[in-house]
Amino acid sequence: MTFITDIVSTYVHEAHVSAIKDMAMLSARVKDVASLAWGLPSFRTPEYIRDGVKQFLDKDVDAGKYTLPDGLSELRELVVAKHKAATGIEVDADEHVMISAGNMQALNTLFHTMLDPGDEIILTDPCFASHIQQITLFSGKAVYWPLDENNNWSLNIDLLPELITDKTQAIVLVSPSNPTGKIFSRNELMRVGEIAKQHNILIIIDDPYSDFIYENREKYFNLASVEAFREHIVYLYSFSKSYAMSGWRLAYMIMPAELKHEALKVHDATMICAPRISQLAGITALSQPSDHKNEFNAILHGRRELICQRLDNVPHVFSNQKPEGAYYVFPKIVAPHTSSKEFAIDLLNNAKVTVTPGSAFGPSGEHHVRMAYCVDDDTINLAFDRIEKYFKP
Repeated sequence: MTFITDIVSTYVHEAHVSAIKDMAMLSARVKDVASLAWGLPSFRTPEYIRDGVKQFLDKDVDAGKYTLPDGLSELRELVVAKHKAATGIEVDADEHVMISAGNMQALNTLFHTMLDPGDEIILTDPCFASHIQQITLFSGKAVYWPLDENNNWSLNIDLLPELITDKTQAIVLVSPSNPTGKIFSRNELMRVGEIAKQHNILIIIDDPYSDFIYENREKYFNLASVEAFREHIVYLYSFSKSYAMSGWRLAYMIMPAELKHEALKVHDATMICAPRISQLAGITALSQPSDHKNEFNAILHGRRELICQRLDNVPHVFSNQKPEGAYYVFPKIVAPHTSSKEFAIDLLNNAKVTVTPGSAFGPSGEHHVRMAYCVDDDTINLAFDRIEKYFKP
């Protein structure tokens, strides 16, 4: 073990397996557990996508081969059309678009491309746990930008300029947010864009959840739709959630041409290309109407109402703010506890319910837990039946 310890990078030693996956792995050892830990949608990949892939496998003799590093041209052209329809912004498939194996791999490529030791990335606090991991693995520093919990986790714009230094490379935004479900307002995001442009830093938009905004569609705003910021924005869209394709590992990046030129070197050396079979699934997904999204939204809307109702029934355990989008709630723990991690482990061991400790999502996440309501109704009800029983007054 000494030999292995000696050769492993210091930065790998300092990183950790995501608490989300850690809790999922721990819960896998517990029989009959009710897990709300992992944001893994319960939905099956839509039938039209599965059928389209079958046809490609039967007819496309190249279906099992590599693609060019930035992805199949047909898929990239479909991405251009989708982005134009969603944002009004025209991009070039060759200059600006790269297909990745999920948004996690896209961020891995970007951080590898842009970070020298000690460089800084600004993350909202709380933020997605894996963003912290990735920055650490590339010897960077995560700089936490606390959200305003008293205002339903809004951006605190006045704090942002104070966090920017000559080491700052980018700001990462997720809206709707993971873990809070907050949709950041147009005014907030425009101010972030102006500050980033003024300081000549990038904004990385990690977008897995913009299709899940329920009754808040008018509130949602995509900063990538602002022409004035296009040279300062990298937009990442994942197929994992909206198309129930988490295991296919497929996403796309839209970025300034100069950055694509550099990022492609990293992508080629570490990934070669996103799996061709997944790209063929992406072609099918983007070339046909995505009517399934309405069904997904309706189901998740019902699950959001259910989990918030169940949270309201245990005010002696949790205090909750209703999420505006995505499929997570991030309640504050009001029951006696030492830390969110201790609380989560205790809940798993004694109530057979898995949640993710809030401390995994940044300092402001402590004394909260994240619960995913992308699981079926029965799992949500079972989890809260057990929570009510365990914390019975």
